Amino acid sequence: MTSTKTYALIVAMSITLTVPAQTAPSRLIPPAVPQGLGVEAGWNPFLVAHAVGTQNYICAPANTVSGVDWLFIGPQATAFDDTGEQVLTHFQSKNPLRNNAFHATWQHSKDTSAVWATRLNGSLDSAYVAPGAIEWLLLEVSGTQLGPLSGSKLAGTKYIQRVNTAGGVKPPATECTPQSVNTRKMVDYEADYYFYR
Repeated sequence: MTSTKTYALIVAMSITLTVPAQTAPSRLIPPAVPQGLGVEAGWNPFLVAHAVGTQNYICAPANTVSGVDWLFIGPQATAFDDTGEQVLTHFQSKNPLRNNAFHATWQHSKDTSAVWATRLNGSLDSAYVAPGAIEWLLLEVSGTQLGPLSGSKLAGTKYIQRVNTAGGVKPPATECTPQSVNTRKMVDYEADYYFYR
């Protein structure tokens, strides 16, 4: 006759065997990129987000035949993780660590930590970049700011890659004329951003 202790041990073992094993979270794999956009050894991706928004331009005086051209004035996008949850906003803002120069900015949607970055290199290699899409980029962080409650989800970021772009190319020059100075155009775009630290 089976004792109570033996029965309890058998039940515990059967429960253990039927619970699925917990797998460790998988590490992010860096994307395949054109030459010049790879991140140097020692820096690893820790966050990837898919951005949906606009690349924004203004018709402004320029050193061109017509005297005007479209000037890029920054992005405005929301970025989501692979579950569809908003994780970042992306825009252009003053970088207080670089004499308030306007730099591309990413701010975490939960802890409001932020990073600014500037372009290191770009590519329109047709083996990677879709026709009519803005270039893929490698950016270097030029400033970091913790959230008001010491939020640090973006802290330590050194590099950012913009890849898998769609749309965003500036409007045709013929749409910007001396009569349309100060006209703004918001051009839809999408991209994936990989953050490295």
